[in-house]
Amino acid sequence: MANLKDIQRKIKSVSSTQKTTRAMKLVSTAKLRRAEELAKRSRLYAEKMNQVIAEIAGRISCSKVGGLDSRFFEAVENPKMVDIVFVTADKGLCGGFNVQTIKAVNKLLKQYKEQNVKVRLRGIGKKGVEYFNYNEVEMFDTVVDLSSKPDKDRSDEFIEASIIDFQEGKIDGLYVVYNGYLNMITQQLHVNQILPINSEEFDCKEVQKNSTIEVEAQDEEKMLNSLVSKYVSYNMYYSLIDSVAAEHSARMQAMDTATNNAKEMVKSLNVEFNKARQAAITTELIEIISGVESMK
Repeated sequence: MANLKDIQRKIKSVSSTQKTTRAMKLVSTAKLRRAEELAKRSRLYAEKMNQVIAEIAGRISCSKVGGLDSRFFEAVENPKMVDIVFVTADKGLCGGFNVQTIKAVNKLLKQYKEQNVKVRLRGIGKKGVEYFNYNEVEMFDTVVDLSSKPDKDRSDEFIEASIIDFQEGKIDGLYVVYNGYLNMITQQLHVNQILPINSEEFDCKEVQKNSTIEVEAQDEEKMLNSLVSKYVSYNMYYSLIDSVAAEHSARMQAMDTATNNAKEMVKSLNVEFNKARQAAITTELIEIISGVESMK
């Protein structure tokens, strides 16, 4: 039977941990509410921008002989080099949040290695960067303190290099991998091909029927090229916003589980303490009775 003082020490330690995890859960819950609202507003903006680009690109593709003449929409059958941008958290204690993203990146790396395609791995978030550095995976570019505090200017600066290199033909694709927010208890893994933009699904009849944007024909391509850069930049920024909301959600769940586990452990230790105390009392009574009996 364990010593009473040892059990008391364990109960105190676990109770202290329980208070910490409960406090972390409350903090994450408060942060999640703000991040969730921002993610919802940002999602609407991103969807509308995607619709505008699809509509203008569809109009050009359907009306111009030869279709779209833009590298941004040109599928590359045999890519030689691609950029993979991943977003992980800067902190841990959020369950399998970072693990899912890292697994998805490793899967992509393996696929491209088998196809003899070079990959420039670009990382956002301390946890993912530390993992790939520890496993000696070469990284082209990294940044920390951005996934926890999404900033539009820093996000634009980070992704600009990929946009320019894609335009100049140095890379043939751009992917963004991150764990996004679905609801308070669920995160959704995203492996998004940002460039080139898929134009194979344009339905000319549907585009002409539902077109609501008034743009002069001679200005369409100019506007499209301008919008594509904004589209890529904002998709990168939205990935950060969506990821931080999912991070708070995952941490809230992880801390809730940890709090409940600590609570159960305290209960178990209290039972063990009571048994040990009862055993000690019983032993003392036996010793007293034995002493009295021996004196008779």
